[in-house]
Amino acid sequence: MSLPLHQPVLVLNRLWQAVNVCSVRRAVGLLFTGHAQVVYNDDSDGFQTFSFGEWQDFSEAEPHPDSIAAVSFRLRIPRVILLLAYDRFPRQEVKFTRHNIFERDKNTCQYCGGRFDRRDLNLDHVTPRDRGGPTNWENIVCSCIPCNTRKSNRTPREAGLHLITKPRKPKWRPFIQVSFGVKTHDSWKHFIDVAYWNVELGEEKS
Repeated sequence: MSLPLHQPVLVLNRLWQAVNVCSVRRAVGLLFTGHAQVVYNDDSDGFQTFSFGEWQDFSEAEPHPDSIAAVSFRLRIPRVILLLAYDRFPRQEVKFTRHNIFERDKNTCQYCGGRFDRRDLNLDHVTPRDRGGPTNWENIVCSCIPCNTRKSNRTPREAGLHLITKPRKPKWRPFIQVSFGVKTHDSWKHFIDVAYWNVELGEEKS
């Protein structure tokens, strides 16, 4: 189990939409400065929100094993917080990586249209590098080994090949990303359908 201050906390914007995940340390800081409130579901009265002081009183009145210790009090670990002045849905640029190029091209050779295992795909510079072709979203595509061999150090036109899709930089996507496998807290279920969503947790520096 991770250390209490590094455990994940779901972050909601002012419209109660899940927009991010932060550490308990970061969440407590947002609560203390008045930028956020704790969202708590007691299974009877529905969701309640607590300011830092109210959450401190609640933690004292109803202690819980999942708590962190301060100098003069213990604070229950918040699992969901609500930002009080943020109603946007933050976006994050897709990183230019091999994995994301395969994702963009759907593991499909962009010359013959065949779908392959990633082990059987190369990343090809549409305009060869020695002709000034850059290494970026607009000049890198997935290519199967036969097409890559046929193209060699030529342009698609010179090799008698045609791109099935013009390579472009993917659109922006939200912090909360669709995938599977990351364990989430039970209190997140109302905000994130774990059958479809999985929160990508970023590393935070303390």
